[in-house]
Amino acid sequence: MLKEHAKLMSTFAACGEIVGRKKLQKMIYIAKQLTFPFQEKFQFHFYGPYSEELTLKVEELTNLGFIDEVREKKGGYYQYRYTVSDEGTHFLERYQVEIPYLEECVLDMNEQNARFLELVSTVLYFSHLERQEVAEKIFTLKSKQRYTEEEIEDAYKYIEKLTKIAKPN
Repeated sequence: MLKEHAKLMSTFAACGEIVGRKKLQKMIYIAKQLTFPFQEKFQFHFYGPYSEELTLKVEELTNLGFIDEVREKKGGYYQYRYTVSDEGTHFLERYQVEIPYLEECVLDMNEQNARFLELVSTVLYFSHLERQEVAEKIFTLKSKQRYTEEEIEDAYKYIEKLTKIAKPN
């Protein structure tokens, strides 16, 4: 059980801070699609791939005191900031997780905004389809986001970039 929690904790530790639940969901989904060993199951939801399991694990880590969650009011919604607590740092020292190249990937993803990661994760979710079909899905399912062809192309380029970081050889 704690092995999967430790993998998630290593993501928080690598980033220092992750701002936003949606961003966290997308980062873990993208990492999983890049073949990093995350076990959470994802399904397509309002903002793209979403995992109830991941939400529960973050809740458990917060309840255990391993993750600090700060809730900030931003206009009409709340934004969550996640950092590893001192207890979490001690946990990671005892339960070391070695996932080569994960840190480089999540650090890069953490620099992106949640809207872009939503697009990237959606492209990956429909990666079994032809590019034009993926674009049509995005224009239909994500019409409120008003993604452009150029942004979709940027998402494909970003996936290539992350793939090279995750599998450098």
